[in-house]
Amino acid sequence: MSSVLSNPVAASAIPFRKMNGLGNDFVVLDARVKPLAISDDQARAIASRSSGVGCDQLIVMEPSPTADVRMRIWNAEGGEVESCGNASRCIADIVMRERKSGTATIDTKGGFLSARQAGPMMVTIDQGKPRFGWKEIPLSEAFADTRRIELQVGPIDKPLLHSPSVVNVGNPHCIFWVDDLDVVDFAKVGPMIEHHPLFPERTNVELAKVVARDHVILKVWERGAGLTRACGTAACATMAAGHRLRLIDSKCRISLPGGDLMMALNEENGHVLMTGPVAYEYEGVLPPGLLG
Repeated sequence: MSSVLSNPVAASAIPFRKMNGLGNDFVVLDARVKPLAISDDQARAIASRSSGVGCDQLIVMEPSPTADVRMRIWNAEGGEVESCGNASRCIADIVMRERKSGTATIDTKGGFLSARQAGPMMVTIDQGKPRFGWKEIPLSEAFADTRRIELQVGPIDKPLLHSPSVVNVGNPHCIFWVDDLDVVDFAKVGPMIEHHPLFPERTNVELAKVVARDHVILKVWERGAGLTRACGTAACATMAAGHRLRLIDSKCRISLPGGDLMMALNEENGHVLMTGPVAYEYEGVLPPGLLG
């Protein structure tokens, strides 16, 4: 497929790829040769499952002076965000196929990522070093220890959720450690936590059940996208926070509704590594009036 795109105002045909990682799906536009201006409204129109192409995130590939590609990300609601782990694997696979190389580098708002081929249709992303400082996450008030912060859902004397871990792995995450993944109606509680005043940039929210030291089951409310079948950065955040709490080992399988991600923590440099699948669904052309 051609990588040449025109400005949406003048274009009548803009090609796209539809891809997914564990069911977390993306519309990918290539703006590496000619710039493509995207507004939040336009991203929301493309992501609409009723009137657009339909996706969890819109991804735009751009040139980068420091990496093989720059990746920009809009969630389905239209807001541009810093990171997307599942999309990172997809974009890395595109670049590695183009370059006929087993490695790739990606520049994102959330940081610099490196990737390598991990098998047929499998990619490992080095998500970098997690950030645990309250200002780095960020939080709106100071917490000396972000392994467990004071935040709860439910009655004061018997909360349903409490004492989450918070971490930034390119974007902010709030992880509640639970014995029962159905302890709350996550579709209602997720947006409450996402928009809590404690998180000035909002947050992704996870319910994590530790099955064994090498296995965690995860449910995710993704900032700006809602309940999702998979979230790569959520798995990275859970790996980092769980290892920090000594709940899980340095290698762990994290199970999401869409499937499993294999996680590892490089104990020498503190980087989180995520390995998972990529899938190419189809190619198409955006409807002419979609970005009008």
